[in-house]
Amino acid sequence: MTSAFLAHLGVPLDDPNWFLRELARHLPDDMPTEVDPARETVLPVHGGALARIRFTEGRATIALEADDAARHGVAKGIVAYYVQSVFGSACPPLVWTGDGAGTTELPHFREMRVVGAETISPNMRRVHLSGERLERFVSGGLHVRLLFPPEGREPVWPTAGPAALPIWPEGEDTLKTRVYTVRSVDPAGGRMAVDVVLHTPPGAGCRWARTAQPGDRVGLLGPGGGEIPSVGWVLALGDESALPAIARSLEEMGPEARGEVFVEVDGPADELPLTKPDGVRLRWLHRAGQPAGTTSLLVDAARSVIWPGGPDVFVWAAAEFNAFKDIRQFCRKERGLKKNQHLVVAYWRRGLSQDAEGASED
Repeated sequence: MTSAFLAHLGVPLDDPNWFLRELARHLPDDMPTEVDPARETVLPVHGGALARIRFTEGRATIALEADDAARHGVAKGIVAYYVQSVFGSACPPLVWTGDGAGTTELPHFREMRVVGAETISPNMRRVHLSGERLERFVSGGLHVRLLFPPEGREPVWPTAGPAALPIWPEGEDTLKTRVYTVRSVDPAGGRMAVDVVLHTPPGAGCRWARTAQPGDRVGLLGPGGGEIPSVGWVLALGDESALPAIARSLEEMGPEARGEVFVEVDGPADELPLTKPDGVRLRWLHRAGQPAGTTSLLVDAARSVIWPGGPDVFVWAAAEFNAFKDIRQFCRKERGLKKNQHLVVAYWRRGLSQDAEGASED
């Protein structure tokens, strides 16, 4: 790999075997099956970056390379996060050297301004945002973290520390954050749309969506995670909180895509017009007044599907925590799917703040 950006992180270390075992525990899907402290260990990191781990007497050195400055900056923060996770409270100070060292800019942060908002169903509001340099949000994940400044105060946004991890404002400048799906993005026009489910009582994201006015500022970090992969056959399941991700994914699927999609909503008024390939069948499931997060509609729908033959299948699901557990068990126990054949996520949990996505992931 020929990379334009290279940085190094070094930490004191007495036991390389312990470090590699702990790293494998935190990254079971990314570690090579066999590692040798006497040799270089290479790990893929965010968006094509590579981390090269080497051990010398009493020290571990990580070289991180990437072909894009923003991807490189984000990957440095990811590596530092996992190094901190391995060491825990005993982690030494982490300081990167090389490309990007000393910068306080988070490469995955953007300040956005509200340009408009509209109610698109009884329980969904779409907020339109404008900003600069939005190319990175076209791919690499469906989700972004929105940062809401305190009402009546000038926003103080997070900055990058020496480890490339965010340093968050505190006290009166503390930000509230929620994770949402980017419904659409137009880098050339500098526009983005985010759909927000309207819950009662409203959380921070709901209040923002209801009251957002043109010119209001909001922070944005991302993107990351959540994509529905392009495979031979897909089963997608979700409630209102997953509807933006399902809608965007259907639009981006190729014309050859095949599969089944089930979306749980309260009733017909909550159905939205969706664009999809001809080979994908979409069906709406109505709760008919039952509270969100209390039905078995999604897992029942999954059990009703006639599956195609062969291994080229994938299940994607996002819903309330209890539905998440039921669907995960269905995938693993009833269908016997491998880990790389399903992505099941809890976007919210009944009884807790209900305007945050990504609470728990398979």
